[in-house]
Amino acid sequence: MISGLVFFIEQIATGLYIVLGVFIFLGARWWLQSNTAYRGTGFELERDLARYRRANAGTVLILLFEITLIVIGVQRVVAPTLRQSLNMEVVVASVVQDGDFRTPVPLTPSGGLVIDPSGVQLGEVDPAKQILPTPTLTPTPVGTIVPNAPPAQCNSPEASLQIPANGMVVFEPLTVIGIANTENFSFYRFELKGESTSGNFAYIGIDGTQPVTELGALGQFVPAYYEPGEYEFRVIVFDITTAVRASCTVTIYISDPIPTATPLGTETGS
Repeated sequence: MISGLVFFIEQIATGLYIVLGVFIFLGARWWLQSNTAYRGTGFELERDLARYRRANAGTVLILLFEITLIVIGVQRVVAPTLRQSLNMEVVVASVVQDGDFRTPVPLTPSGGLVIDPSGVQLGEVDPAKQILPTPTLTPTPVGTIVPNAPPAQCNSPEASLQIPANGMVVFEPLTVIGIANTENFSFYRFELKGESTSGNFAYIGIDGTQPVTELGALGQFVPAYYEPGEYEFRVIVFDITTAVRASCTVTIYISDPIPTATPLGTETGS
């Protein structure tokens, strides 16, 4: 990946400068020797050979200077600009840190339920004067866990996901919480696999260039961009050679946003 190559060059820039400096010194010495031989010989054949060696030495010097300028540009301009563009502000939402997600259940009174019948009218009531609530769908709260979801697949403690949790139902933007770290860290990214990605893992455009060694915010995921259904969501950690060092995959269920409750009407006098 281009970003990994850029950060790799930035990290080894000092060593590259030393190597290039040595080659430039040797190339300059080669050019000076060839130029001296060209000026000191009186035979046409030897002059042609010396001129040829001097031209080769000059070409090598030009290439070395161009490579040096490229390394300087990557270190001083490209890498800082790329890092700034990849760093995105993460909106950290209030989350439950213990990872225990439960659907609220109405509490049942422990004692007997006492009903005051004083306000109850017995008899027929004109249906036209009744105000009935509009029935709405029961909302699914954020954090609901679908049972019997496929098990999470995390191959290393250096990559883990707490939110979204395995089997979690999501329908609104959420902050991804987890760990993404490895030796010789370069970057991490999110991928999604499901109906909207033709059944293949697809890069969803979020890269993190700073390691997260402890449980914390990795980025933000917006499920509204994808069709409802079952998906695999994963975080992948790369090292400076752009090799995958750790990953964690969980199953999530993207659903439509919950409907807004319809307010009850209010009767007004004529």
